Amino acid sequence: MFALSILFLMPFLWMLSASVKIEAEVFAYPIKWLPTQWHAIENYKEVWVGKFPFYKYYWNTIKVTVATTVISSIVSALAAYGFSKIQFAASKYLFLIVLATYMIPQQAILVPQFILYRQIGFFDSHLGLILLCSFSVLGTFMLRQFFMGIHNEFIESAKIDGAGHWKIFWRIAFPLVRPAIATYAILRFIWTWNDYQNPLIFLRTDKLYTIQLAMQKFTTINGEFYSLMMAAAVSAIVPLLIIFVIGQKSVIEGIALGGVKG
Repeated sequence: MFALSILFLMPFLWMLSASVKIEAEVFAYPIKWLPTQWHAIENYKEVWVGKFPFYKYYWNTIKVTVATTVISSIVSALAAYGFSKIQFAASKYLFLIVLATYMIPQQAILVPQFILYRQIGFFDSHLGLILLCSFSVLGTFMLRQFFMGIHNEFIESAKIDGAGHWKIFWRIAFPLVRPAIATYAILRFIWTWNDYQNPLIFLRTDKLYTIQLAMQKFTTINGEFYSLMMAAAVSAIVPLLIIFVIGQKSVIEGIALGGVKG
């Protein structure tokens, strides 16, 4: 496993090494993992505050990603609780209809979404981009499986004590499946951070661009400077690594919770 991990890490290590080199050493053969002339400050300064400042697009991406992650996690958890613990007529059939929409490719509904967003005024705005991903069928299905693992006796006891579904959700159900919700939140963060298609379609103003569109534009402008491109790529990946390192305990707990449930 250690040998395989080194194999998978080598591209990232090369990218990190190239980001601190001068341009002439990037493609030197044999590979020089440590540069003879360090150029890290100059490269990263050009990326962050140069002609194409990354900090603006970083802020845009953080704002969109965090808001989308929080809203999507809450909405998916509420929907999952409703489908698993609230019995109403045709609930199973309604859930199957919701689940069936997951089989529709996103590309198939881009045009209707584009037209709708133009008409209601959400086109070319971060609010529209956030709302676009604020509900996830996969998140609802995933969290529903965990909510179903909560014994109904907890719910019935809370009802006897006079608690409504809103209080039951926040005081009982939500804490019991917190690892699963944290796992989904991490996945949602990664998906939104890496999303290229939706910002490409629904954003037009340069100052609203996310990091993925900024990377594409930065590559077009600095296509011949690979050290700068690698510095930009490292900057784009670092938040994902931080989120994974911070949240890996929750991911493991979520997997363990699913295993115990099974």
